[in-house]
Amino acid sequence: MIRGIHHPGITTGDLDRSLAFYCGLLGFRQVSGFGWEAGTEMSAFAGRIIGIPESTARSVLLHAGNAFLEVFEYQTPVSTRSDDRSLSQQGFAHLCFDSDDVIADHARLSAAGVTFNTPPTDVGPMRLCFCRDPDGNFVELQQITDPASDMVLRSVPG
Repeated sequence: MIRGIHHPGITTGDLDRSLAFYCGLLGFRQVSGFGWEAGTEMSAFAGRIIGIPESTARSVLLHAGNAFLEVFEYQTPVSTRSDDRSLSQQGFAHLCFDSDDVIADHARLSAAGVTFNTPPTDVGPMRLCFCRDPDGNFVELQQITDPASDMVLRSVPG
């Protein structure tokens, strides 16, 4: 039985740049990291699992609040982005992070050079805004402003 979402995984062209964004600006902490070199036993093992033979990669698992995020950087094959996705295109559209103060987070990230689509906007029981990470992935910051809302994060037994 599915218990919930553990982590999304994203691929970046520059892991250090992504760590500066997700850890330095958004407050995630690194839980673990691993990688492999092409031609090694680990590369052969990873290649069977992920379907990319003879790859070289490094990865980190990040944690904040109730969420984990896995970030990969592939050196072989070279990681590239082949689209300029919009939120309306099929596929994973965005990552949404729970915030306790979207207005303060927006101000802090804007001061660090992050560009947002709009300032924080109140929508029903929440306040939200969208930006992009250094690889162009959409990131939503969301604050539940109505504590009675069904959207409030709660611990669920089981």
